[in-house]
Amino acid sequence: MSSTLVISILVGLIVLVLLVGAPIKPMRIVGQGVVKLAIGVLFLFFLNVFGGAIGLHIPINLFTTTIAGFLGVFGLASLTAIHIFLIV
Repeated sequence: MSSTLVISILVGLIVLVLLVGAPIKPMRIVGQGVVKLAIGVLFLFFLNVFGGAIGLHIPINLFTTTIAGFLGVFGLASLTAIHIFLIV
């Protein structure tokens, strides 16, 4: 497939969604998931910043971000406990 055809199809789909309207419920679910992942990244970032003083570092990747984002503070605490008791 040529890049012109792919771009044409994508532009056509975008115009179709703008004219017809996106389904509300799936877009809301995707939006909430993205927000939770962003919150997970922030949780992990601040844990790494403040935990660096005591040698605590949890990598920021899709798995840890999903755990911290969807489970919140309890997920962050469980990742910390796994790091302290199992890894180190």
